[in-house]
Amino acid sequence: MERKGLGFVGFRTLLIVGSIVFPMLVTFTLLRQNSIFDIGEGFSKINVMGGRAKNAVTDGLKGGAKNVTAPTRGEVHNETHVLEKEAQNVSAEDKRGAGQNITGSEVVLKENARVGIPGILEDTPQRNTTPDVGPKNYSYADVENDPSPSTSIGNVELLDGLLASTFDKGSCLSRYQSYLYRKPSPYKPSPYLKSKLRHYEHLHRNCGPHTKSYHRTMGTGNRSSKKNVASKCKYLVWIASNGLGNRMLTLSSAFLYAMLTDRILLVRFGTDMVGLFCEPFPDSSWLLPKNFPYWKNWKNVETYENFRKNDINTYKGFLPSFLLVNLQHSHDGHENFFQCDNSQDLLQKVAVLILTSDQYFAPSLFMIPSLKQELSKMFPEKDTIFHHLGRYLFHPSNDAWGLISRYYEAHLAKVNQKIGLQIRVYNTHRTPHQTVLGEILACTHKHKLLPELDMQKSVISPLKNQTLKAVLVASLFSEYGEGLRTLYMKKHTVTGEIIKVYQPSHEERQRSNDNMHNIKALTEIYLLSLCDALITSQKSTFGYVAQSLGGLKPWILQKAYGETIPDPPCQRLMSMEPCFHYPPKHDCMGNGIVNITLLFPHIRNCEDVNSGFKLVNLS
Repeated sequence: MERKGLGFVGFRTLLIVGSIVFPMLVTFTLLRQNSIFDIGEGFSKINVMGGRAKNAVTDGLKGGAKNVTAPTRGEVHNETHVLEKEAQNVSAEDKRGAGQNITGSEVVLKENARVGIPGILEDTPQRNTTPDVGPKNYSYADVENDPSPSTSIGNVELLDGLLASTFDKGSCLSRYQSYLYRKPSPYKPSPYLKSKLRHYEHLHRNCGPHTKSYHRTMGTGNRSSKKNVASKCKYLVWIASNGLGNRMLTLSSAFLYAMLTDRILLVRFGTDMVGLFCEPFPDSSWLLPKNFPYWKNWKNVETYENFRKNDINTYKGFLPSFLLVNLQHSHDGHENFFQCDNSQDLLQKVAVLILTSDQYFAPSLFMIPSLKQELSKMFPEKDTIFHHLGRYLFHPSNDAWGLISRYYEAHLAKVNQKIGLQIRVYNTHRTPHQTVLGEILACTHKHKLLPELDMQKSVISPLKNQTLKAVLVASLFSEYGEGLRTLYMKKHTVTGEIIKVYQPSHEERQRSNDNMHNIKALTEIYLLSLCDALITSQKSTFGYVAQSLGGLKPWILQKAYGETIPDPPCQRLMSMEPCFHYPPKHDCMGNGIVNITLLFPHIRNCEDVNSGFKLVNLS
């Protein structure tokens, strides 16, 4: 009986405990299955959200401003002043890409970042302002095998891996939206170029402004030292010169030289360059700090040619910490054997080179024996240097991108074909506007870019399914846009095509040191680069930048004299590469003038400047 009593009591106790514990176990199990802290489930749900968000962002960007209605024929005439009015809203303050006018797509990006969708903003690493001195051990092979460029962002958006994927999207909309406005480039960056860019970005993070290495190097002053040779971080300070086209060309050349020589490129922008471009390098800045020792008096730095003349045989290992290299075409010593290996051996030992130039000197780097092999690996297609480097470096700031995208959507988005027309008239050789206009028509008619006019019929109402072509005119003078517009408004075309003509601005004269002028110039350069075909003027750096960014081989207008239209009126360029107008003529031994084109098969004389050089692709 006692055992039975104990069994009954034990059973009853077990039943009571079970009735309490079982509901608790059930509740715990249900909570665990739905817990937001479960690692596997949490990431699975986030990934689903990320996929939907990515589609939403892409759809939002593609939608853009598609609801903007293209202007009617009567509205076209007033478009001459659109860019002037738009540009007045752009602040000249130092925003460095932080645009104030937030577009719909920018709102989507910022909202996605706020709710924590991966791959938008929160994945951007925090900038380390005091990294260890000097670059870390870094393997190009590691970069080439890194799958990161194609993980969170598509390869198309990143221009086939040309761009890094770690930027804050909202800080520079053009970096992630430009592919929506331009056809994919048939010219792909080589794996070796991409690896060099990733290596440079790593170097710039570790040696750029506000790092220990930067402060240590800049604090040395211009005293001579033997320690420069062992310095882990060396610098190339770029100084602006002449107009925006010249600046972009020489800046890309300077960046190429910096990559080849493991130097950090820093740019000295004045107020006239503020707010033009986004930062090109992730987690760092390319802007030269204003406490740079020679910010205002850089011309007082010892020059390379003087040092070469006086001290090259007597320096005995003692080198100045700062050295000025002047490659401007108007400088008496611009042919100072910069392209020679013995010069490069000397320059490589200087900690800080200050470079000023107004030329596209990239072709001269192919003349340097020690750099030739590296360049060939980076650019198997020799005529793609500015095309790749320009698209890597020059991303319009949010303010400038607002002007570009709004103008494009309003006037160019819905046409069948876009013809870019860049007209530069030099004061030293002023051809009558009517002659230039006749030359333009002769060129466009001959190469079937624009239809001829039917002089017997006046313009008729547009029919359905008619081809619509847009002509974008970039010129300091309004006569060209107005002249073409008047012709195609009054007369019917023999093909039945509808032609609309737009000229965003006409400044009448170039103002290189004006910030607003530069913003308008960048806007027109970029719009020209979005065209399907391009006609440009001789010796125009403005046109060079547009053609190379767009991957276009333009037709270039021949020089006209008086009222005579040249025959042929224009010539197709053999390469989209810019022309190096004033290249070196002497050999490195100083023995006399040599024929550079015979020594370097990828270098040819320019079509528009007989004494100039340009890179071509022979394969």
